[in-house]
Amino acid sequence: MKIYLVGGSVRDEILGLPVTDHDYVVVGSSPDEMVRLGYRPVGKDFPVFLHPQSQEQYALARTERKVSRGYKGFEVYASPEVTLREDLARRDLTINAIAKDQDGNIIDPFDGVGDLEAGLLRHISPAFTEDPVRVLRTARFAARFAFHIAPETLALMSEMVHNGEVDALVPERVWQEFARGLMEHKPSRMFYALRECSALTRIMPEVDALFGVPQPAQYHPEIDTGVHVMMVIDHAASRNYSLPVRFASLTHDLGKGTTPPEEWPRHIGHEARSVKLVRDLCERIRTPNDARDLALLVARYHGDVHHAAELRPATIANMLQGVDAYRKPERFEEFLQACACDFHGRPGYAEKPYPQAERLREAFGAARSVDSGAIAAELARSVPDSVRLPTAINTKVSEARIAEIKMRLA
Repeated sequence: MKIYLVGGSVRDEILGLPVTDHDYVVVGSSPDEMVRLGYRPVGKDFPVFLHPQSQEQYALARTERKVSRGYKGFEVYASPEVTLREDLARRDLTINAIAKDQDGNIIDPFDGVGDLEAGLLRHISPAFTEDPVRVLRTARFAARFAFHIAPETLALMSEMVHNGEVDALVPERVWQEFARGLMEHKPSRMFYALRECSALTRIMPEVDALFGVPQPAQYHPEIDTGVHVMMVIDHAASRNYSLPVRFASLTHDLGKGTTPPEEWPRHIGHEARSVKLVRDLCERIRTPNDARDLALLVARYHGDVHHAAELRPATIANMLQGVDAYRKPERFEEFLQACACDFHGRPGYAEKPYPQAERLREAFGAARSVDSGAIAAELARSVPDSVRLPTAINTKVSEARIAEIKMRLA
């Protein structure tokens, strides 16, 4: 029985990056022996065990054989006879197939260290094509490390798209990989990599459709809507904003992809079209509620936010109500962050001031100062009709908020 540290922890250690999780491969052992030594089995599809003290994962060396479509379509074989090289050979990329023994020696049968030094993402074998998740993972690693994808690996990724293998991806894995990619330092690299192998049009066609769609040059020097959206998500990443903000930044302009070409470069009404597209996308890839809800609000209202200086107090009050700012002030702040990213995600705009956000924060502070409880109590004494009372309260509170906003922004 021999134990090796493998995968991402070895890779990140070589790159000088922080290592938080450790994965181990056990060669020459069996499930019975692992249990006898105190390890607790947790693997459902293949033998994985938790260390009795550290609770870190230890997996028996194994091989895999493709038996059906999709990332779950594998038959796993684990036995004491499986070698470390055989276990490493089933992995996706050379940089993830490096091991370290208990004496600190590096075992690198596929020159993963060389590819780390070259900044290259390269597959290990043609078996790469058997798991469609690898298309997303490779694109995500391109975003994480700013590495290039080897031409032969990109060719395999394209093959997986054209033969329909990526169509077998389950929504949960799609969201998981996109979410992790959006949280990288340069998330646009993931989307450009997926476009390069034609995967984006199959997995997230609403985003792919934005590339090549022009916008007015006086407002968008980058012109191309797809390029703009990539700049927006990179700006959100540069500010270390949350995943919901980054996802809203990605999807805020989806409606521009459905503007008839004869109307270009204008995109009248794209906000309403964006809302429907965002809703459909989120349902398809099972986006968590917090990211979905923020994305819908940003798609609907970002144009209004950009014109905050021209909005009447009543319009601002209606927007604050529409985004549910009073009950969810933290999400309102994320809403403003995503709208600001839309503004800053243009050439020459990254450091320009965005007073619209501060104006709406001021308006929200003014509106929130209204004591709705006191208004309700006063009306309860003067409006005996219980049926009319709720409407009277809502009207009076709304009028008071509009008045406060008008005074604060005067």
